[in-house]
Amino acid sequence: MSELTYAPVGATRTGTLPPGFRHLFYRAPLGSGADLYERAGDAVLGFRMHRATGARVVAASSAVPGLPLTLGFGPLRVPCEVIWTEKSGKRTGFAYGTLPGHQASGEEAFIVEHDDRDRVWFTVVAYSRPARTLMRLGGPFAVAFQHTYARLCGRALKRLCTVNG
Repeated sequence: MSELTYAPVGATRTGTLPPGFRHLFYRAPLGSGADLYERAGDAVLGFRMHRATGARVVAASSAVPGLPLTLGFGPLRVPCEVIWTEKSGKRTGFAYGTLPGHQASGEEAFIVEHDDRDRVWFTVVAYSRPARTLMRLGGPFAVAFQHTYARLCGRALKRLCTVNG
């Protein structure tokens, strides 16, 4: 994790996001039940959710800490590294942090939660700031893209886990 382009690392796990970054919090209901929770968690950890949005994911395995991966969107390729993963009866997910060459500097987490009322939720938590010219020039469009991508992930995950489940 020595090449990460930001600090502090791991704040998406605690939810206490650092100052000096743009913060993103997106939460959407997926449905209910333990089976849905398991399917959704597996789809997140295995990058199936990301691929279902149309993103290209190059990774040697499912999400594990220290795993380098590249996400591709059109001509854009962004290098990342998995920072943390979690798989429990109530919360499953991972976060990746940015590596040199990424347009942004920061961290993004994708989490599935199963609450005490048997509801299943999908959450994206992120903090970032521009790291390269394209992101700086993109300004509000770059922020809109990140918010749109979080919503696309939620829709893709719901589609994967409720239609094909």
